[in-house]
Amino acid sequence: MHHPANDPTFDDVWEELVWRGLVHVSTDPIELKKLLAGPPITFYCGFDPTAPSLHLGNLVQLLTMRRIQLAGHKPLGLVGGSTGLIGDPRPTAERTLNTRETVADWVERLRAQVERFLSFEGDNAARIVNNLDWTAPLSAIDFLREIGKHFRVGTMLKKDAVAARLNSDAGISYTEFSYQILQGFDFLELFRQHGCILQTGGSDQWGNLTSGTDLIHRAEGVSAHAIGTPLITDAEGRKFGKSEGNGVWLDPEMMSPYRMYQFWLNADDAIVIGLLKIFTFLTRAEIEELEAAVRDEPFRRAAQRTLATEVTSLVHGEEATAAVIAASEALFGQGDLAALDAATLDAAIAELPSAEGTSDTPIAQLLVDAGLTSSLGESRRAIEQGGVYLNNARVDDVAATLGDELLAGDVAVLRRGKRTLAGVRARRAP
Repeated sequence: MHHPANDPTFDDVWEELVWRGLVHVSTDPIELKKLLAGPPITFYCGFDPTAPSLHLGNLVQLLTMRRIQLAGHKPLGLVGGSTGLIGDPRPTAERTLNTRETVADWVERLRAQVERFLSFEGDNAARIVNNLDWTAPLSAIDFLREIGKHFRVGTMLKKDAVAARLNSDAGISYTEFSYQILQGFDFLELFRQHGCILQTGGSDQWGNLTSGTDLIHRAEGVSAHAIGTPLITDAEGRKFGKSEGNGVWLDPEMMSPYRMYQFWLNADDAIVIGLLKIFTFLTRAEIEELEAAVRDEPFRRAAQRTLATEVTSLVHGEEATAAVIAASEALFGQGDLAALDAATLDAAIAELPSAEGTSDTPIAQLLVDAGLTSSLGESRRAIEQGGVYLNNARVDDVAATLGDELLAGDVAVLRRGKRTLAGVRARRAP
């Protein structure tokens, strides 16, 4: 991936993290500022394989790790081969436990994703570690004697994730209750093996982050640190990217680059600058310029277009992003639809209302089937008024049919007016 340089506007990376809104909660800020401005330290963030891909929340962590690495510090990306077998307590109910084979497969997928965002060269090269390496050999008795003795049940019960579940109908199993001990143990183990003294994570993980700093303090008498990043919410304050029930995944098989690009392009004016700070490596000056653009010319959506291009490039590479931008422009009549490949077109059409037809299906009917008009009469009027396009060519005849002039993958793009699109998938006539 393209590794940008640090922004010279800031004296140190702590100041930059604060300006970018990445510090929602932390251990002693004065100590952290000193630590991050001093000689290289080792820090870590954990990613549990509870799905076959990382998602938007993990991307916040990966980019935060990259910023701290750019300042000269050494990242450890932990993939949770053991914690993934148990699962972090969710606010509502117990998780379904995945099989060992599934978790092992997901560990490898996540490892490959984490590796794309960090640099594995130079004095502060990143390393990937798996917590199964140190928990698998440990017997239950040793675990209870050596680690369990440092934890106070009263403190454990107060952690938000646990407290929420204790008061729910589902309650909480001993398995999930013990998750915070395992995460604390990871931090201690990484402190012992690599001198790791900082952990980053989402602020909803704060109870787990501090279980590690407390454990290191008790077991080793050393002060370790933690930074909790904010949870990303939309303009209404809902968890960002979850509102439609379809998470924002980093795996292109689970979320096409086209859909990811559109997701960022649709960001609300009220939150787009905050998203640029968190999800891009643009400098403060560049972001402030876009902030002025949102204020003075919001209709141009310059901030949203920049955000969509930058993040899609970070996740999927510049080539895939260029293909997606070409598709977006072509769909709206600013480019050549015929030049698009079948995969990009297919991903784009999957996001649109669609209809199916054969070469003899009237366009007036396809407009109704795709929901662009509510009746054949309305379709005919729209065609007569010159507002209907098939593959960006104006439809002049109210009796026109789909015909055989299809795009790659036997699809066509139907447009009404400037902005209303639908996809048409052609069936071969029987």
